[in-house]
Amino acid sequence: MKATVYSTTRCPYCVMLKNFLLEQNISFNEVNVETNPEIMQKLIAATGQMGVPQTEINGNWVIGYDPETIMKVIQN
Repeated sequence: MKATVYSTTRCPYCVMLKNFLLEQNISFNEVNVETNPEIMQKLIAATGQMGVPQTEINGNWVIGYDPETIMKVIQN
């Protein structure tokens, strides 16, 4: 399984999401979109959303802090 969390430095929901993934022993890569505006543009193109966190799990997108949906995506 491959998970990538797109976040910003001051986003409390990003911290909550990363802590949730760590508690569930789910490994992930983190991409800080504040330091790379080009990646933010790619996110907007992929999901239509400007907010963070956005998590990509095996090609599926989960928008925001949504542990329930993350677990459903992982279990499929």
